[in-house]
Amino acid sequence: MPNITKAVILAGGKGTRLAPALGEKTPKALAEVGGIPLLEHQLKFLQRNGVKEVWLLLGHLGDEIQKFLEEKEWGMVLHYIQEEQPQGTGGALRQLENEIGEDFLVLSGDVMLEMHLQRFIDWHFRKAATATLVAHPSDHPFDSDLVEADKEGRVTALLRRPHEERNWFHNLSIASVYILSPKIFQYIPKRADLVDFEKDVLPVLLESGERVYAYNTPEYIKDMGIPERLEQVCKDYESGKIEKMSLRNERRAVFFDRDGVLIEQVDQLSRPEDLKVYDFAVDAVKKINETDFMAIVVSNQPMVAKGFMTEGDVDEIHKKLETELGKKGAKVDAIYYCPHHPEKGFEGERSELKIECECRKPEPGLLLQARKDFNLNLSKSYMVGDQTADMVAGERAGCKTVLLNTGYAGQDGKYEVSPNSTASNVLAAIENIMRTEQTI
Repeated sequence: MPNITKAVILAGGKGTRLAPALGEKTPKALAEVGGIPLLEHQLKFLQRNGVKEVWLLLGHLGDEIQKFLEEKEWGMVLHYIQEEQPQGTGGALRQLENEIGEDFLVLSGDVMLEMHLQRFIDWHFRKAATATLVAHPSDHPFDSDLVEADKEGRVTALLRRPHEERNWFHNLSIASVYILSPKIFQYIPKRADLVDFEKDVLPVLLESGERVYAYNTPEYIKDMGIPERLEQVCKDYESGKIEKMSLRNERRAVFFDRDGVLIEQVDQLSRPEDLKVYDFAVDAVKKINETDFMAIVVSNQPMVAKGFMTEGDVDEIHKKLETELGKKGAKVDAIYYCPHHPEKGFEGERSELKIECECRKPEPGLLLQARKDFNLNLSKSYMVGDQTADMVAGERAGCKTVLLNTGYAGQDGKYEVSPNSTASNVLAAIENIMRTEQTI
């Protein structure tokens, strides 16, 4: 089993936006969460996960950070490097070129996190990556740097904020947690001005053809760069949400069918321009985001097999769905779809997709794949849909089922079903679930 024993914490930022909450003499790395400085949370996380040696790259109020750390025993070797002039995140890392000769973990000094680190490490080494970025859907994508990645997770583009000029995009935000190969140092520009890792180093890696991957996880990773986010992190810590969201623990999910549930029913939807998200669906997803449930879309898309649209067309539609939700502070954690269809005879159909499969609802394959990916307890999860196939898939997966009166409203007549409950729309369904479940 591969492991990571060396880590770097970028604790050099000024954190001026947090000054009103912390005071001018408290560095943001020492902002308290549950009465414990953030940096202490980070170091304990690293120690629990087998890290033996940590480099702290210090800047503004770095002496206060070093003073705090030297008062305790951490069970790891700590190195302090104080920058005399601001160098940016890339420039700060460049100082370690002759210090680290193996793959290492990097954390931003203002990030609160709890994750199954070994899963991340295994994924990085399996991909033989030069750089692996932790990424996740964000509830504020329009002021976040985003990435585009292919089906294997390899990064194909970096989308720097602001994003207003783009029609739509996948909501996959860079989380300021990385695993880097020492090969990275040759791509950090050696210049006197500020060198930003995401702006100045990652693009060079991509242009050079290096293997850069995005590790998409629903776990808790949140920056605390402004007072509102610091307040939210403190609330999440006190409620236990941060720990519960780790993939070390079984998670719960609400599975949503797409058409007629989150978006208006459009026969043979094939263009993102025709997608319209229900207003009440945004509120429903936001309510899920506030809990320890995951929000996951599972959808049959047989028009791919029929030759009426491509996987790329489906991808564009899902980009718009994620963008429209993100505009209003909502996010889905994952989208799964089945491109297959068993019936033949369509002009232009794709023969390789005209098969009996295990992922086309009413089969439960999409839900079972999500269980594998995210360590889900399906018996504590819900399937919310508008068609009888949704109900059968949910039942076969072991989920509780909710049939909606939107979309087909269960009138497709394909299967005999007895859902656990019904609701007028997806928001009403989620409100009912929240009333009956213990959520945080």
